[in-house]
Amino acid sequence: MVKFILWCILLVLCWPLALLALIAYPFVWLLLLPFRILGIAVDAVLQLLWAVLTLPARILRGPSRW
Repeated sequence: MVKFILWCILLVLCWPLALLALIAYPFVWLLLLPFRILGIAVDAVLQLLWAVLTLPARILRGPSRW
């Protein structure tokens, strides 16, 4: 909703720039998509590494009592 309101303000102030932003937004989203996928993959690898490194401590600690 905030993006839409900002776009409406931009439309009032400078409508050619607002139309350019409206047309360019899908292309920018597609351009940034591989970086998002890479970020998800790197996050998954780091979480797996953290789980492997902390596994011995969790095993030695035993079952947690809440």
